[in-house]
Amino acid sequence: MAFWKQFILSLIVIIAGFAAWVFFVPGAGDTMRAAGIPESLVSRIAPKTAETADADAPARAEGQQRGQGQGQGQNRRGGGRNGAVLVATEAVVQGVVNDRLNAIGTGDAIRSVAVTPQATGTIREILIKSGDRVKAGQVLAKLDSEEQVIARGQADVAVKAAVEKSNLYHNIKSSVSRMDVFDSEIAEQGARLQLQAAELNLARRNITAPIDGIVGIVPVNIGDNVTTTTPIVTLDDRSEILVDFWVPERFSNTVAVGQPVEAMSVAKPGQMFSGVIEAVDNRIDAESRTLRLRARIDNSSDELRAGMSFSVSMKFPGDKYPAVDPQSVQWDSQGSFVWQVTDDKSHKVRVSVVQRNPDFILVKADLKDGDKIVTQGLQRVREGGAVRVSADVAANAEVATQ
Repeated sequence: MAFWKQFILSLIVIIAGFAAWVFFVPGAGDTMRAAGIPESLVSRIAPKTAETADADAPARAEGQQRGQGQGQGQNRRGGGRNGAVLVATEAVVQGVVNDRLNAIGTGDAIRSVAVTPQATGTIREILIKSGDRVKAGQVLAKLDSEEQVIARGQADVAVKAAVEKSNLYHNIKSSVSRMDVFDSEIAEQGARLQLQAAELNLARRNITAPIDGIVGIVPVNIGDNVTTTTPIVTLDDRSEILVDFWVPERFSNTVAVGQPVEAMSVAKPGQMFSGVIEAVDNRIDAESRTLRLRARIDNSSDELRAGMSFSVSMKFPGDKYPAVDPQSVQWDSQGSFVWQVTDDKSHKVRVSVVQRNPDFILVKADLKDGDKIVTQGLQRVREGGAVRVSADVAANAEVATQ
């Protein structure tokens, strides 16, 4: 389409729209007068608007008189009897904050030991496998012990010789000096000590369990040369699980040893395990502003493992605050407030929001349980104004549509 055709078509649309606005919008003439258009031109363009306004004046006066005769305020906009504003209210209830703590922690066996040999040598025998339950003192593995067996035999022979010599000197005290008798007794004691040392060295060729527990994966094999720093196996006593977790410092004065806790493992969702706080750290971490706690969880059923992650929860009495409907909280230049209804009159009460929840808001304010707070019809409520509280569902619906 050519440009001049587009221009003419746009001009026609604009003129038609202006004409429709003039003839169908009440007050168009007043708007044009306010814009500075001469009265002579306005009266020619919008004569019907002026005439209609003059014709409607008696009807408006008649409607006002009829409204006054019916009670001044009982209309669809919700005015109550004697000018009272129709509103809906809800009672203030008590809400609790900081009454529950949730944290993530890591579990560990109540006792866990990495078993290492007490001597250097070659592994000759392994007597356990992964998953076995062992008792304290049970032999887990054995090292080569030929030299220690020989040393013990030599010490045993030396003891026997020292005992025979000591007995002989005691029988012939009259023929030997007292010093010779004393030396024989010292030699006997020395030989016995050498025998004890040899037996100890031989016993250390057996690697034993220091605690009752469950055997982990055995990382060594028969024939491996090991030292006193080589881990042979890890034993876990998981009859109870210790869970370390961290809580915000605001709970530092509310947690104590012996408080009950509940823990849920990621591996067993929905299953709660009960326990108690076993230890509370003596300081707040300066970087994270958290406090370390340790909980002890019963694991007599052996369902939990060391290293598991846990969701730990604790319950507290908490701090109580008035709870109000979220719709009731209003704002002005001075902050937040609610409208309280007392003796059928509305009063503004300043509030400070403590916590927002989907169903209610906890506030710090001079409110108590049972106080009536306006939740609907707030647009026309004024300080000290008369209000009429809706008493049924139909009235509530009327307030909601205002």
